[in-house]
Amino acid sequence: MKIKTKFFARGVHIPDKKSLSSGCPIRELPAPETVAIALSQHIGKPARPVVTVGDVVEHGTLIAEADGAVSANVFASVSGKVIAIENRPLPRGGTTDCVVIESDGKDSETTLPPLGEITPENIVARIREAGIVGMGGAGFPTAVKMSPKTPVDTLIINGAECEPYLTCDHRLMIEKTDELVDGAKLLAKALGVERIIFAVELNKPDAIAKLDVCEGVLVAELRKRYPMGSEKHLIYSCTGRRVPPGKLPADVGVIVENVATAFAVYEAVRLNKPLCDRVMTVSGEGVNEPANLRVRLGTSYRYLLDACGGETDDAFAYIAGGPMMGATLLSTDFHTRKTDSGLLVLTARQASISAPTACIHCGRCAEVCPMHLLPMDIDFYTLAGDYDGARDRGGALNCIECGTCAYVCPANRALVQSIQMCKQKLRERR
Repeated sequence: MKIKTKFFARGVHIPDKKSLSSGCPIRELPAPETVAIALSQHIGKPARPVVTVGDVVEHGTLIAEADGAVSANVFASVSGKVIAIENRPLPRGGTTDCVVIESDGKDSETTLPPLGEITPENIVARIREAGIVGMGGAGFPTAVKMSPKTPVDTLIINGAECEPYLTCDHRLMIEKTDELVDGAKLLAKALGVERIIFAVELNKPDAIAKLDVCEGVLVAELRKRYPMGSEKHLIYSCTGRRVPPGKLPADVGVIVENVATAFAVYEAVRLNKPLCDRVMTVSGEGVNEPANLRVRLGTSYRYLLDACGGETDDAFAYIAGGPMMGATLLSTDFHTRKTDSGLLVLTARQASISAPTACIHCGRCAEVCPMHLLPMDIDFYTLAGDYDGARDRGGALNCIECGTCAYVCPANRALVQSIQMCKQKLRERR
């Protein structure tokens, strides 16, 4: 059954570019010869390795265990031998230890023990055991999210997928509908709620049609607007509730989970499968054969591109994630993680290559900001080294880094990067 939705006033309309891959069914990508599995692929402390160089592992073997309450288990995505545990760079900067495994080509597999009775407590324990995190990009450990401190009455499954080019969630919704709905019902049971809303943008009518006939769930048809997939805006659109600054969705009685997360919960509970792969979109005008691939965690981006026919001759920019919130890559030598939804290759025509110029004080960034902030002030105070001013006058800490401000800026200011730097400086000082 469909429900009426509300519409937030700001944000922007962006050409979605989804036709490049939206008609491509999910295909299984063969295991690569080696994988480099990051121990930090979630918010919180990196996982602690429980294997050493020379150990033989199977697909699904625990290779690193959660280190603290906000952390997540990590599993081998191929069978073979651990050949290194080494520090490697991350796409967004910084480094992390990685367990490097050389595949033996056998792909022998191990699973989690049978769950037994499916109770709310056992579901949360299985989510924690399987290493499931938010797979929409945030990477917050799902078991922690499933234990809110305040009562909740609504679960929203985020199928907005508002970033241009990305279609992996879309394909899951139309190819794995029953499994997704089952995963959502398991999450709802763990939370003790009965109201489940699948929130889907109107540019996915086939997904809406498939979900609308499923028993026990509601479907929210969302008007196409970026950043509709943002948690706070999604909650307002589906329920009319506003999440105050500094508060969490649970504070207004709502939990939001991504489509891919719900699917991972289904596999963990029903199939005893830990999280060691995910569906990703490889797309962009610079890719010869755009595709939606089921990818082993730790697979190199280079391997993904080769599986899609490589790049075109005019390939210019490589992006991990979507073009609005993703990270521009210096090379394709990085490896996939739980939070990776896509790999894009853009040509110079699609990518912005103009150098930034001085702010012309047009105010467009403030007009479209979905959080009602002043991005031009954040940029001004940050570049002046006045991070308190950027926080107090611009509202830097409330920014969701959606990139809407930079998208409309006629001066090509690096507004998102300024905001990110400001947040980092404030965190370091705190």
